[in-house]
Parts: sequence; structure tokens; C-alpha cells
Amino acid sequence: MIKLIKPSITFESIEKELKEIFNSGQFTQGKNVEIFKDSLKSYIGVDYIGLTTSATTALSLSLRVMGVKQGDTVAVSDYSWPASSNVIEELGATPIFIDIDPLTFNMCPKDLENKIDSNCSAVIFVDTFGNPSGIDKINEICKKYNIPLLEDAACALGSEIDNIKVGAYSDITCFSFHPRKVLNTGEGGAIATNNKKFSDIIEIKLAAGASGKAEVGLNFVDYGFNFRLTEIQALMGWKQLLEIDHLIQKRNEIKNKYISSLKSYNFIPQKINDNVKHNSQSIVFTVPENIKRNELINYLFSKDIESTLGTYCLSGTKFNKEKYNEIQKVSSIVDSNAITFPCYEGIDIDRVLNEISNYLDKYS
Repeated sequence: MIKLIKPSITFESIEKELKEIFNSGQFTQGKNVEIFKDSLKSYIGVDYIGLTTSATTALSLSLRVMGVKQGDTVAVSDYSWPASSNVIEELGATPIFIDIDPLTFNMCPKDLENKIDSNCSAVIFVDTFGNPSGIDKINEICKKYNIPLLEDAACALGSEIDNIKVGAYSDITCFSFHPRKVLNTGEGGAIATNNKKFSDIIEIKLAAGASGKAEVGLNFVDYGFNFRLTEIQALMGWKQLLEIDHLIQKRNEIKNKYISSLKSYNFIPQKINDNVKHNSQSIVFTVPENIKRNELINYLFSKDIESTLGTYCLSGTKFNKEKYNEIQKVSSIVDSNAITFPCYEGIDIDRVLNEISNYLDKYS
């Protein structure tokens, strides 16, 4: 079976340090956590990194830090994994679903400006499949209306816009280290910011509300959370970060082969703007008009090749449709027609392309 994704990390690459962790007995809040945080800060070029259990907990905490509260509205890209809007619901705020650009799959600036209201307390821009294209236009709108920009960069570690690494561009950026991501710690996430006001609050919140030591124990100055990443997860993270640019280069080579090979069949790749460097987190196309996306996915699976849809039209999920009944047109179309092909170093891409060609020759 050719899997959709194959994590790059190996046991051998962490074996020595893993034994050290077990020998030390320190499985949390140790040196590997600090190494990973410092490595991320250096790689991204950002002042602050906080490690979390997932991108979801990172997003949730970030909205709290931005002051989002019950009764507020938060604008969010409509084409994403449901966590992007779930974190808004969790706080008692209301999501404003913003439709997407049909080529980049990212938030449409015109639709955002049309829908912003006086209660909008944050904008969540999603770097769809690791692609930050268009965030510069969204940032201009946020500055115009003095609304903080939260970048859901779950897929975008290693991507750049205007030669700035994702993580150093927006007010706050959140990453995921889920197994489908370029860098994988099993589960995990991170918050990045250059805003000291935000970072000071995040630091306390991530310490269960503690700020420094009391005469005995800790000084708890606020309520907070236990969203910690473990030593083992942090070890996995900093080890892969050493190789991330190589991994991205290889994924881009694979993506380019997909694009050149499928162009004649009218598969349309996700657009990456000229001022963007893409980490090729996922290789996503919209299928030709004469092709049924789900049938192609099922055909490839019958040939032991995993593929899947792109992601979800959030306004079209059962929960959001019943609650808000505001399905976004472009997002819904892309949801029905986008396909993700497997991409990782060592994949037998010729076999994948051959089976795609066989299907198209037979059924198109």
C-alpha cells in the first residue's frame, strides 16, 4: 500500500537521546522541550514559542489571549479542518465564515471586508495545505480595522511569504505537529508571536496560571492550562527540524512532477502566489470536470494507493449548516472537487501517476 503520508522520523535518529530521557526519568519540562523551543525560534525568526498539545489547543488559547469572549464574532476561512471554527464555538463567540479564492483555496479578501462587523474581535486566516498565499491582503484589512490576525498555520511550518517564515508574519501563528504534517511529534502544536504583550500572557496560561516562584511552590496569578508537550515529543520535533528544509525540497520536487504529469489531463493544482515559498504539506488538485473525485479516490484505493479529499467546507458541515445555514459557494465547490495525492520522500510516484492515467483513460 502506498500510504497518503509516511512520517520521515526514524527510531534510530532519536534512539540515543530517548535512552537518556528514560535514564533521567524526566519526561516533561526538560532539556528537549527547551531545545525544541529554541530551535523553532531560530528557524522561524520569532521572539516567542510556546509548545502545546495540538494546533487546536494553540488556537483556542490564542483566541483567549486576543480577548475573544462570548458574544463576539470571529472571521474564519471557510475551507479548513473543523478545529478552525470549533475553537470559536468553544468560547461562545460566533464564526463568520469567509469564502475562499477558488485557486489558492485561501480566504477571499473582498468577502472578508464585506462581512466584518463591529463585534469582530479576531480574524483566523488558514494557510490551506501549508499555503499562505493572500495573507498579505488579509493583513492589510486587519490593520485597517484594527483587528488582530491569528494565522492557522497547522500545515505551514517551513513556508514563507515575502521571504518571511510563516510564524513571524501575523500577530499570532499556530502550528500542528500531527503525523500528516511535515514535522510530526505524534500529536502536538506550537504558538509563535513577536508580540510581547501576547507572549507574556501565553507564558502564564501555559504554566497553569503560574508566574514565577512563591516562597514555597509557585505563584499562581491567573487561571491557565496544562497543554504541555512531553520530552519525547519535543525530541522528535527538534530532530526533524534539523532536516526540514531537505524534506521540503524533496516534497516540492514530487509536487512539480505531479503538476507536469497531470497538466494534460486538466487537473488544476492549488495556486501558490509568486511571493510565497510553499512547504508542499499536501499536494492538492481540483479534478477535471468530467471526473468524479470520489470514484477516483476509490479506484486508487483498490490499487493499494491512498488518496483523499482536500479538506472541508466548514459552513457546510452538519453542525454549522443547521446552526447558521450560510453555506459558502466557492468553498463548497472546492470541497466536492479537490483531491489530495500522496507525497513524501521515497514514494513510488511513477506508480501513482500510472494508475491515475489508467483510470482517466478508462473512465474519462
